[in-house]
Amino acid sequence: MIRSILMVSTGTLASRLLGFVRDAMVAALLGAGAVADAFLVAFQLVNVVRRLLTEGALNAALIPAWARIDAREGPEAAAAFAGRVLCTVGVAVLVAALLIGLAMPTVIALVAPGFIGHPALQLAVDHARLMLPYLAFAGPVTVMMGLYNAQGRFALTAFSPLLFNGALIAVMTLLLAFPQAATTAAMAMAATVGIAGFLQLSMLSLRQHGGRLAAPLRLSFDHQMRDFFRKALPGMVASSGPQLLIVGAAIVASTMPSAVSWLYFANRLIELPLGIVGTAMGTVLIPELTRAAREDDHAMMTHAQSRGIELAIGLTLPATLGLIVLSEPIVRLLFEHGAFTAHDAAATAQALLWLALALPAHVLIKALSPAFFARENTHTPLVVTLVGLAVAIVAAYLLGASFGASGIAAAIALAAWSSAAVLMIQAGRTFGWAIDADAKRRLPVIVLAAALMGALLWLLAQAMPTADHKLGRAALLALQIACGLAIYAVPLMLTGTLRWRDVRASLKKSRDTAA
Repeated sequence: MIRSILMVSTGTLASRLLGFVRDAMVAALLGAGAVADAFLVAFQLVNVVRRLLTEGALNAALIPAWARIDAREGPEAAAAFAGRVLCTVGVAVLVAALLIGLAMPTVIALVAPGFIGHPALQLAVDHARLMLPYLAFAGPVTVMMGLYNAQGRFALTAFSPLLFNGALIAVMTLLLAFPQAATTAAMAMAATVGIAGFLQLSMLSLRQHGGRLAAPLRLSFDHQMRDFFRKALPGMVASSGPQLLIVGAAIVASTMPSAVSWLYFANRLIELPLGIVGTAMGTVLIPELTRAAREDDHAMMTHAQSRGIELAIGLTLPATLGLIVLSEPIVRLLFEHGAFTAHDAAATAQALLWLALALPAHVLIKALSPAFFARENTHTPLVVTLVGLAVAIVAAYLLGASFGASGIAAAIALAAWSSAAVLMIQAGRTFGWAIDADAKRRLPVIVLAAALMGALLWLLAQAMPTADHKLGRAALLALQIACGLAIYAVPLMLTGTLRWRDVRASLKKSRDTAA
Protein backbone atom coordinates (compact mmCIF):
# COMPACT_ATOMS: atom_id res chain seq x y z
CA MET A 1 0.00 0.00 0.00
CA ILE A 2 2.84 2.40 0.83
CA ARG A 3 4.31 2.14 -2.68
CA SER A 4 0.90 2.89 -4.23
CA ILE A 5 0.52 5.95 -2.03
CA LEU A 6 4.03 7.06 -3.00
CA MET A 7 3.19 6.69 -6.69
CA VAL A 8 -0.05 8.66 -6.42
CA SER A 9 1.68 11.24 -4.23
CA THR A 10 4.46 11.67 -6.80
CA GLY A 11 1.97 12.29 -9.59
CA THR A 12 0.01 14.68 -7.42
CA LEU A 13 3.20 16.49 -6.38
CA ALA A 14 4.13 17.00 -10.03
CA SER A 15 0.63 18.29 -10.77
CA ARG A 16 0.70 20.65 -7.77
CA LEU A 17 4.12 21.99 -8.72
CA LEU A 18 2.79 22.75 -12.18
CA GLY A 19 -0.17 24.31 -10.42
CA PHE A 20 2.21 26.70 -8.64
CA VAL A 21 3.69 27.69 -11.96
CA ARG A 22 0.18 28.17 -13.33
CA ASP A 23 -0.94 30.32 -10.39
CA ALA A 24 2.23 32.40 -10.44
CA MET A 25 1.46 33.15 -14.08
CA VAL A 26 -2.18 33.96 -13.24
CA ALA A 27 -0.96 36.40 -10.57
CA ALA A 28 1.42 38.04 -13.03
CA LEU A 29 -1.25 38.37 -15.72
CA LEU A 30 -4.26 39.38 -13.62
CA GLY A 31 -2.95 40.61 -10.25
CA ALA A 32 -5.55 40.73 -7.46
CA GLY A 33 -8.15 43.18 -8.78
CA ALA A 34 -11.70 42.86 -10.08
CA VAL A 35 -10.75 40.84 -13.19
CA ALA A 36 -8.74 38.39 -11.10
CA ASP A 37 -11.56 38.03 -8.56
CA ALA A 38 -14.07 37.33 -11.35
CA PHE A 39 -11.81 34.78 -13.06
CA LEU A 40 -10.92 33.02 -9.81
CA VAL A 41 -14.54 32.73 -8.64
CA ALA A 42 -15.39 31.02 -11.94
CA PHE A 43 -12.24 28.89 -11.83
CA GLN A 44 -12.94 27.80 -8.26
CA LEU A 45 -16.39 26.56 -9.29
CA VAL A 46 -14.93 24.43 -12.07
CA ASN A 47 -12.00 23.39 -9.88
CA VAL A 48 -14.38 22.14 -7.18
CA VAL A 49 -16.19 20.01 -9.75
CA ARG A 50 -12.83 18.83 -11.12
CA ARG A 51 -11.66 17.78 -7.64
CA LEU A 52 -15.07 16.41 -6.74
CA LEU A 53 -15.08 14.21 -9.83
CA THR A 54 -11.55 13.36 -10.86
CA GLU A 55 -9.31 13.32 -7.79
CA GLY A 56 -10.48 10.16 -6.05
CA ALA A 57 -13.95 11.30 -4.98
CA LEU A 58 -15.93 8.91 -7.21
CA ASN A 59 -13.91 6.04 -5.78
CA ALA A 60 -16.10 6.35 -2.70
CA ALA A 61 -19.00 4.65 -4.51
CA LEU A 62 -17.58 3.22 -7.74
CA ILE A 63 -14.80 1.02 -6.36
CA PRO A 64 -16.86 -0.84 -3.73
CA ALA A 65 -19.69 -1.42 -6.25
CA TRP A 66 -17.34 -2.57 -9.04
CA ALA A 67 -15.38 -4.81 -6.65
CA ARG A 68 -18.56 -6.44 -5.34
CA ILE A 69 -19.82 -7.25 -8.86
CA ASP A 70 -16.39 -8.44 -9.99
CA ALA A 71 -16.14 -10.80 -7.01
CA ARG A 72 -19.68 -12.17 -7.25
CA GLU A 73 -20.41 -12.21 -11.00
CA GLY A 74 -17.03 -12.06 -12.71
CA PRO A 75 -15.05 -9.65 -14.92
CA GLU A 76 -17.59 -9.50 -17.75
CA ALA A 77 -20.39 -8.39 -15.44
CA ALA A 78 -18.06 -5.83 -13.86
CA ALA A 79 -17.11 -4.48 -17.30
CA ALA A 80 -20.78 -4.25 -18.29
CA PHE A 81 -21.55 -2.37 -15.07
CA ALA A 82 -18.61 -0.04 -15.77
CA GLY A 83 -19.92 0.58 -19.31
CA ARG A 84 -23.32 1.60 -17.98
CA VAL A 85 -21.75 3.88 -15.39
CA LEU A 86 -19.40 5.46 -17.94
CA CYS A 87 -22.17 6.26 -20.43
CA THR A 88 -24.76 7.34 -17.84
CA VAL A 89 -22.38 9.59 -15.93
CA GLY A 90 -21.14 11.14 -19.19
CA VAL A 91 -24.67 11.98 -20.34
CA ALA A 92 -25.77 13.20 -16.90
CA VAL A 93 -22.77 15.54 -16.55
CA LEU A 94 -23.28 16.89 -20.08
CA VAL A 95 -26.93 17.73 -19.31
CA ALA A 96 -25.91 19.26 -15.98
CA ALA A 97 -23.30 21.44 -17.70
CA LEU A 98 -25.90 22.76 -20.15
CA LEU A 99 -28.36 23.57 -17.35
CA ILE A 100 -25.68 25.26 -15.24
CA GLY A 101 -24.66 27.31 -18.27
CA LEU A 102 -28.20 28.61 -18.66
CA ALA A 103 -28.47 29.42 -14.95
CA MET A 104 -24.91 30.77 -14.60
CA PRO A 105 -25.89 34.38 -13.67
CA THR A 106 -27.90 33.03 -10.74
CA VAL A 107 -25.14 30.59 -9.77
CA ILE A 108 -22.48 33.32 -9.67
CA ALA A 109 -24.80 35.65 -7.75
CA LEU A 110 -25.25 32.92 -5.12
CA VAL A 111 -21.55 32.09 -4.67
CA ALA A 112 -20.34 35.70 -5.00
CA PRO A 113 -23.14 38.01 -3.84
CA GLY A 114 -20.65 40.85 -3.49
CA PHE A 115 -20.41 40.96 -7.30
CA ILE A 116 -24.07 41.92 -7.73
CA GLY A 117 -24.31 45.38 -9.25
CA HIS A 118 -20.66 45.37 -10.37
CA PRO A 119 -19.00 44.50 -13.73
CA ALA A 120 -17.28 41.57 -11.99
CA LEU A 121 -20.58 39.64 -12.08
CA GLN A 122 -20.80 39.52 -15.88
CA LEU A 123 -17.06 38.82 -16.16
CA ALA A 124 -17.40 35.85 -13.82
CA VAL A 125 -20.44 34.56 -15.75
CA ASP A 126 -18.57 34.78 -19.07
CA HIS A 127 -15.49 33.06 -17.66
CA ALA A 128 -17.52 30.26 -16.07
CA ARG A 129 -19.45 29.57 -19.27
CA LEU A 130 -16.22 29.28 -21.24
CA MET A 131 -14.95 26.77 -18.69
CA LEU A 132 -18.11 24.63 -18.67
CA PRO A 133 -17.11 22.29 -21.54
CA TYR A 134 -14.60 20.83 -19.11
CA LEU A 135 -17.49 19.27 -17.17
CA ALA A 136 -18.63 17.24 -20.20
CA PHE A 137 -15.17 15.66 -20.37
CA ALA A 138 -14.81 15.34 -16.59
CA GLY A 139 -17.69 12.86 -16.36
CA PRO A 140 -16.07 10.06 -18.42
CA VAL A 141 -12.64 10.94 -16.98
CA THR A 142 -14.07 10.44 -13.51
CA VAL A 143 -15.33 6.93 -14.17
CA MET A 144 -12.23 5.80 -16.05
CA MET A 145 -9.90 6.97 -13.29
CA GLY A 146 -12.01 5.16 -10.70
CA LEU A 147 -11.93 1.95 -12.72
CA TYR A 148 -8.17 2.11 -13.18
CA ASN A 149 -7.78 2.61 -9.42
CA ALA A 150 -10.15 -0.29 -8.66
CA GLN A 151 -7.84 -2.55 -10.64
CA GLY A 152 -4.74 -1.27 -8.83
CA ARG A 153 -3.47 0.67 -11.87
CA PHE A 154 -2.53 3.94 -10.21
CA ALA A 155 0.24 5.27 -12.45
CA LEU A 156 -1.94 6.58 -15.28
CA THR A 157 -4.50 8.22 -13.01
CA ALA A 158 -1.72 9.74 -10.91
CA PHE A 159 -0.09 11.54 -13.84
CA SER A 160 -3.00 12.32 -16.20
CA PRO A 161 -3.98 15.51 -14.27
CA LEU A 162 -0.66 17.02 -15.41
CA LEU A 163 -2.34 17.76 -18.73
CA PHE A 164 -4.79 20.18 -17.09
CA ASN A 165 -2.07 22.46 -15.77
CA GLY A 166 0.19 21.89 -18.77
CA ALA A 167 -2.41 23.22 -21.21
CA LEU A 168 -3.06 26.34 -19.11
CA ILE A 169 0.66 27.03 -18.69
CA ALA A 170 1.22 26.80 -22.44
CA VAL A 171 -1.51 29.36 -23.16
CA MET A 172 -0.36 31.71 -20.40
CA THR A 173 3.21 31.53 -21.70
CA LEU A 174 1.93 32.90 -25.00
CA LEU A 175 -0.04 35.61 -23.19
CA LEU A 176 3.07 36.70 -21.29
CA ALA A 177 5.11 36.70 -24.49
CA PHE A 178 2.43 38.66 -26.37
CA PRO A 179 0.75 40.83 -23.68
CA GLN A 180 -2.99 41.41 -23.86
CA ALA A 181 -5.48 43.32 -21.71
CA ALA A 182 -6.35 41.52 -18.47
CA THR A 183 -9.94 40.87 -19.62
CA THR A 184 -8.74 39.32 -22.90
CA ALA A 185 -6.13 37.19 -21.12
CA ALA A 186 -8.73 35.92 -18.64
CA MET A 187 -11.10 34.93 -21.47
CA ALA A 188 -8.34 33.01 -23.26
CA MET A 189 -7.41 31.20 -20.06
CA ALA A 190 -11.04 30.29 -19.37
CA ALA A 191 -11.48 28.83 -22.85
CA THR A 192 -8.35 26.70 -22.37
CA VAL A 193 -9.90 24.85 -19.42
CA GLY A 194 -12.28 22.94 -21.71
CA ILE A 195 -9.41 21.94 -24.00
CA ALA A 196 -7.49 20.62 -20.98
CA GLY A 197 -10.39 18.32 -20.14
CA PHE A 198 -10.41 16.93 -23.67
CA LEU A 199 -6.67 16.18 -23.46
CA GLN A 200 -7.09 14.29 -20.19
CA LEU A 201 -9.98 12.21 -21.56
CA SER A 202 -7.96 11.39 -24.68
CA MET A 203 -5.01 10.16 -22.64
CA LEU A 204 -7.16 7.83 -20.54
CA SER A 205 -9.14 6.55 -23.54
CA LEU A 206 -6.03 5.52 -25.43
CA ARG A 207 -4.99 3.19 -22.59
CA GLN A 208 -8.20 1.14 -22.27
CA HIS A 209 -6.50 -1.98 -23.69
CA GLY A 210 -9.08 -2.96 -26.27
CA GLY A 211 -12.12 -1.65 -24.44
CA ARG A 212 -11.97 -4.21 -21.63
CA LEU A 213 -12.11 -1.47 -19.01
CA ALA A 214 -15.79 -0.65 -19.60
CA ALA A 215 -17.88 -2.40 -22.27
CA PRO A 216 -20.42 -2.20 -23.72
CA LEU A 217 -21.36 1.49 -23.31
CA ARG A 218 -25.05 1.79 -22.48
CA LEU A 219 -27.24 4.52 -21.02
CA SER A 220 -29.21 3.11 -18.11
CA PHE A 221 -31.21 4.32 -15.14
CA ASP A 222 -32.16 0.91 -13.79
CA HIS A 223 -32.19 -0.04 -10.12
CA GLN A 224 -28.46 -0.76 -10.07
CA MET A 225 -27.64 2.66 -11.55
CA ARG A 226 -30.05 4.47 -9.23
CA ASP A 227 -28.46 2.71 -6.26
CA PHE A 228 -25.00 3.69 -7.52
CA PHE A 229 -25.91 7.37 -7.89
CA ARG A 230 -27.64 7.35 -4.51
CA LYS A 231 -24.33 6.34 -2.94
CA ALA A 232 -22.04 8.24 -5.29
CA LEU A 233 -23.43 11.76 -5.01
CA PRO A 234 -23.07 12.06 -1.21
CA GLY A 235 -19.57 10.57 -1.37
CA MET A 236 -18.48 12.95 -4.09
CA VAL A 237 -19.66 15.97 -2.10
CA ALA A 238 -18.09 14.61 1.09
CA SER A 239 -14.73 14.12 -0.65
CA SER A 240 -14.61 17.78 -1.68
CA GLY A 241 -14.83 19.30 1.79
CA PRO A 242 -11.71 21.52 1.61
CA GLN A 243 -12.72 22.98 -1.76
CA LEU A 244 -16.31 23.53 -0.64
CA LEU A 245 -15.07 25.45 2.40
CA ILE A 246 -13.16 27.81 0.11
CA VAL A 247 -16.24 28.30 -2.08
CA GLY A 248 -18.32 28.97 1.04
CA ALA A 249 -15.76 31.49 2.23
CA ALA A 250 -15.84 33.19 -1.19
CA ILE A 251 -19.49 34.06 -0.55
CA VAL A 252 -18.30 36.41 2.18
CA ALA A 253 -14.98 37.34 0.56
CA SER A 254 -16.74 38.59 -2.60
CA THR A 255 -17.94 41.61 -0.61
CA MET A 256 -14.33 42.70 0.06
CA PRO A 257 -12.04 44.01 -2.71
CA SER A 258 -9.32 41.50 -3.70
CA ALA A 259 -10.19 39.12 -0.81
CA VAL A 260 -11.22 36.34 -3.21
CA SER A 261 -7.81 36.52 -4.89
CA TRP A 262 -5.85 36.62 -1.63
CA LEU A 263 -7.69 33.57 -0.27
CA TYR A 264 -7.34 31.70 -3.54
CA PHE A 265 -3.57 32.12 -3.78
CA ALA A 266 -3.11 31.30 -0.08
CA ASN A 267 -5.21 28.18 -0.46
CA ARG A 268 -3.16 27.06 -3.44
CA LEU A 269 -0.19 26.64 -1.09
CA ILE A 270 -2.32 24.56 1.27
CA GLU A 271 -3.34 22.30 -1.60
CA LEU A 272 0.23 21.12 -2.25
CA PRO A 273 0.51 18.97 0.91
CA LEU A 274 -3.24 18.38 0.96
CA GLY A 275 -3.18 17.06 -2.57
CA ILE A 276 -0.10 14.91 -2.07
CA VAL A 277 -1.47 13.19 1.03
CA GLY A 278 -5.22 13.67 0.74
CA THR A 279 -5.61 12.56 -2.87
CA ALA A 280 -3.35 9.56 -2.27
CA MET A 281 -5.48 8.62 0.74
CA GLY A 282 -8.68 8.72 -1.26
CA THR A 283 -7.17 6.91 -4.25
CA VAL A 284 -5.29 4.13 -2.45
CA LEU A 285 -6.96 3.66 0.92
CA ILE A 286 -10.46 3.12 -0.46
CA PRO A 287 -9.47 0.05 -2.55
CA GLU A 288 -7.42 -1.34 0.37
CA LEU A 289 -10.20 -0.82 2.91
CA THR A 290 -12.86 -2.10 0.50
CA ARG A 291 -11.01 -5.42 0.16
CA ALA A 292 -10.60 -5.63 3.94
CA ALA A 293 -14.29 -4.88 4.55
CA ARG A 294 -15.42 -7.38 1.90
CA GLU A 295 -13.24 -10.11 3.45
CA ASP A 296 -14.11 -9.01 7.00
CA ASP A 297 -10.37 -8.78 7.70
CA HIS A 298 -10.06 -6.57 10.79
CA ALA A 299 -6.26 -6.89 10.88
CA MET A 300 -5.97 -5.59 7.30
CA MET A 301 -8.41 -2.79 8.10
CA THR A 302 -6.42 -1.72 11.16
CA HIS A 303 -3.14 -1.91 9.24
CA ALA A 304 -4.46 0.26 6.39
CA GLN A 305 -5.96 2.83 8.75
CA SER A 306 -2.77 2.97 10.82
CA ARG A 307 -0.48 3.52 7.83
CA GLY A 308 -2.85 6.14 6.48
CA ILE A 309 -2.93 8.11 9.73
CA GLU A 310 0.86 7.84 10.12
CA LEU A 311 1.41 9.26 6.65
CA ALA A 312 -1.24 11.93 7.15
CA ILE A 313 0.29 13.24 10.36
CA GLY A 314 3.89 12.59 9.35
CA LEU A 315 3.62 14.66 6.16
CA THR A 316 1.09 17.35 7.06
CA LEU A 317 2.20 18.38 10.55
CA PRO A 318 5.67 19.58 9.43
CA ALA A 319 4.09 21.12 6.33
CA THR A 320 1.67 23.05 8.54
CA LEU A 321 4.40 24.42 10.78
CA GLY A 322 6.61 25.22 7.79
CA LEU A 323 3.86 27.17 6.03
CA ILE A 324 3.11 29.13 9.21
CA VAL A 325 6.74 30.07 9.83
CA LEU A 326 7.64 30.75 6.19
CA SER A 327 4.32 32.12 4.93
CA GLU A 328 5.59 35.56 3.93
CA PRO A 329 8.81 34.55 2.08
CA ILE A 330 6.97 31.77 0.24
CA VAL A 331 4.18 34.06 -0.96
CA ARG A 332 6.57 36.85 -1.94
CA LEU A 333 8.74 34.48 -3.94
CA LEU A 334 5.90 32.76 -5.78
CA PHE A 335 3.39 35.51 -6.43
CA GLU A 336 4.88 38.98 -5.93
CA HIS A 337 5.55 39.93 -9.53
CA GLY A 338 3.74 41.54 -12.45
CA ALA A 339 0.33 42.85 -11.42
CA PHE A 340 0.55 41.19 -7.97
CA THR A 341 1.81 43.87 -5.53
CA ALA A 342 3.66 43.76 -2.20
CA HIS A 343 0.40 44.63 -0.44
CA ASP A 344 -1.30 41.66 -2.11
CA ALA A 345 1.58 39.41 -1.02
CA ALA A 346 1.34 40.57 2.62
CA ALA A 347 -2.43 40.00 2.73
CA THR A 348 -2.06 36.58 1.10
CA ALA A 349 0.66 35.55 3.57
CA GLN A 350 -1.55 36.54 6.51
CA ALA A 351 -4.42 34.44 5.13
CA LEU A 352 -2.02 31.54 4.54
CA LEU A 353 -0.95 31.57 8.19
CA TRP A 354 -4.53 30.86 9.28
CA LEU A 355 -5.37 28.46 6.47
CA ALA A 356 -2.33 26.35 7.40
CA LEU A 357 -3.97 25.58 10.73
CA ALA A 358 -6.73 23.77 8.83
CA LEU A 359 -4.34 21.45 6.98
CA PRO A 360 -4.02 18.67 9.60
CA ALA A 361 -7.81 18.61 9.98
CA HIS A 362 -8.36 18.33 6.22
CA VAL A 363 -5.96 15.40 5.93
CA LEU A 364 -7.33 13.70 9.04
CA ILE A 365 -10.75 13.76 7.36
CA LYS A 366 -9.17 12.31 4.20
CA ALA A 367 -7.64 9.52 6.31
CA LEU A 368 -10.87 8.66 8.18
CA SER A 369 -13.46 9.02 5.39
CA PRO A 370 -12.28 5.97 3.37
CA ALA A 371 -13.24 3.70 6.28
CA PHE A 372 -16.85 4.90 5.83
CA PHE A 373 -16.68 4.76 2.03
CA ALA A 374 -15.32 1.19 2.09
CA ARG A 375 -18.44 0.17 4.03
CA GLU A 376 -20.56 2.01 1.40
CA ASN A 377 -21.53 4.58 4.03
CA THR A 378 -21.36 7.92 2.23
CA HIS A 379 -24.07 9.56 4.32
CA THR A 380 -21.96 10.23 7.42
CA PRO A 381 -19.07 11.99 5.62
CA LEU A 382 -21.65 14.03 3.66
CA VAL A 383 -23.32 15.27 6.83
CA VAL A 384 -19.93 16.10 8.35
CA THR A 385 -18.97 18.08 5.23
CA LEU A 386 -22.23 20.05 5.26
CA VAL A 387 -21.78 20.82 8.96
CA GLY A 388 -18.30 22.17 8.22
CA LEU A 389 -19.63 24.28 5.33
CA ALA A 390 -22.29 25.83 7.56
CA VAL A 391 -19.70 26.59 10.26
CA ALA A 392 -17.41 28.16 7.64
CA ILE A 393 -20.07 30.51 6.27
CA VAL A 394 -21.36 31.63 9.67
CA ALA A 395 -17.87 32.07 11.15
CA ALA A 396 -16.69 33.90 8.01
CA TYR A 397 -19.47 36.45 8.38
CA LEU A 398 -18.62 36.97 12.05
CA LEU A 399 -14.82 37.03 11.76
CA GLY A 400 -14.62 38.62 8.31
CA ALA A 401 -16.44 41.72 9.49
CA SER A 402 -13.68 42.47 12.01
CA PHE A 403 -10.56 40.88 10.51
CA GLY A 404 -11.16 40.84 6.75
CA ALA A 405 -9.60 38.08 4.66
CA SER A 406 -7.59 36.78 7.63
CA GLY A 407 -10.80 36.35 9.61
CA ILE A 408 -12.35 34.38 6.75
CA ALA A 409 -9.25 32.16 6.63
CA ALA A 410 -9.55 31.56 10.38
CA ALA A 411 -13.20 30.61 9.85
CA ILE A 412 -12.13 27.95 7.35
CA ALA A 413 -9.69 26.50 9.90
CA LEU A 414 -12.42 26.45 12.56
CA ALA A 415 -14.79 24.68 10.17
CA ALA A 416 -12.19 22.09 9.18
CA TRP A 417 -11.45 21.14 12.78
CA SER A 418 -15.17 21.03 13.57
CA SER A 419 -15.67 18.53 10.73
CA ALA A 420 -12.68 16.44 11.79
CA ALA A 421 -13.88 16.27 15.39
CA VAL A 422 -17.39 15.19 14.39
CA LEU A 423 -16.03 12.56 11.98
CA MET A 424 -13.71 11.11 14.64
CA ILE A 425 -16.63 10.82 17.06
CA GLN A 426 -18.83 9.15 14.44
CA ALA A 427 -16.03 6.76 13.45
CA GLY A 428 -15.67 5.67 17.06
CA ARG A 429 -19.40 5.12 17.39
CA THR A 430 -19.87 3.37 14.04
CA PHE A 431 -16.99 0.89 13.80
CA GLY A 432 -14.57 1.71 16.61
CA TRP A 433 -11.59 2.59 14.41
CA ALA A 434 -8.21 1.78 15.90
CA ILE A 435 -4.51 2.01 15.16
CA ASP A 436 -1.94 -0.74 15.63
CA ALA A 437 1.02 -0.90 18.01
CA ASP A 438 3.49 0.42 15.44
CA ALA A 439 1.41 3.56 14.91
CA LYS A 440 1.08 4.10 18.67
CA ARG A 441 4.85 3.96 18.95
CA ARG A 442 5.63 6.15 15.96
CA LEU A 443 3.03 8.91 16.22
CA PRO A 444 4.39 10.55 19.43
CA VAL A 445 7.87 10.62 17.86
CA ILE A 446 6.47 12.21 14.69
CA VAL A 447 4.67 14.91 16.69
CA LEU A 448 7.74 15.72 18.81
CA ALA A 449 10.02 15.83 15.75
CA ALA A 450 7.62 18.19 13.97
CA ALA A 451 7.41 20.46 17.03
CA LEU A 452 11.21 20.58 17.25
CA MET A 453 11.42 21.40 13.55
CA GLY A 454 8.87 24.20 13.89
CA ALA A 455 10.66 25.80 16.84
CA LEU A 456 14.13 25.65 15.29
CA LEU A 457 12.83 26.77 11.90
CA TRP A 458 11.28 29.86 13.54
CA LEU A 459 14.59 30.70 15.23
CA LEU A 460 16.42 30.21 11.95
CA ALA A 461 13.95 32.47 10.13
CA GLN A 462 14.56 35.25 12.68
CA ALA A 463 18.33 34.98 12.22
CA MET A 464 18.26 34.86 8.41
CA PRO A 465 19.30 38.02 6.54
CA THR A 466 16.89 39.60 4.07
CA ALA A 467 17.43 39.68 0.30
CA ASP A 468 15.89 42.03 -2.22
CA HIS A 469 16.74 40.05 -5.34
CA LYS A 470 14.48 37.11 -6.25
CA LEU A 471 17.39 34.70 -6.65
CA GLY A 472 18.66 35.65 -3.20
CA ARG A 473 15.21 35.17 -1.67
CA ALA A 474 14.87 31.81 -3.42
CA ALA A 475 18.26 30.65 -2.13
CA LEU A 476 17.47 31.68 1.46
CA LEU A 477 14.06 30.01 1.33
CA ALA A 478 15.54 26.82 -0.12
CA LEU A 479 18.15 26.77 2.66
CA GLN A 480 15.49 27.19 5.34
CA ILE A 481 13.36 24.41 3.87
CA ALA A 482 16.37 22.08 3.60
CA CYS A 483 17.30 22.79 7.23
CA GLY A 484 13.73 22.18 8.33
CA LEU A 485 13.59 18.83 6.54
CA ALA A 486 16.92 17.78 8.09
CA ILE A 487 15.81 18.79 11.58
CA TYR A 488 12.60 16.79 11.13
CA ALA A 489 14.23 13.71 9.61
CA VAL A 490 17.08 13.24 12.11
CA PRO A 491 14.91 12.34 15.17
CA LEU A 492 12.80 10.03 13.01
CA MET A 493 15.88 8.21 11.76
CA LEU A 494 17.55 8.00 15.19
CA THR A 495 14.43 6.42 16.69
CA GLY A 496 13.88 4.03 13.78
CA THR A 497 10.59 5.68 12.88
CA LEU A 498 11.98 6.45 9.42
CA ARG A 499 14.35 3.92 7.84
CA TRP A 500 16.06 4.60 4.52
CA ARG A 501 15.95 0.98 3.44
CA ASP A 502 12.15 0.99 3.75
CA VAL A 503 11.91 4.20 1.74
CA ARG A 504 14.26 2.87 -0.96
CA ALA A 505 12.35 -0.40 -1.15
CA SER A 506 9.01 1.41 -1.51
CA LEU A 507 10.38 3.72 -4.19
CA LYS A 508 11.86 0.79 -6.12
CA LYS A 509 8.57 -1.09 -6.00
CA SER A 510 6.74 2.09 -7.10
CA ARG A 511 8.99 2.37 -10.17
CA ASP A 512 8.54 -1.33 -10.97
CA THR A 513 4.75 -1.03 -10.64
CA ALA A 514 4.66 2.10 -12.81
CA ALA A 515 6.68 0.36 -15.49
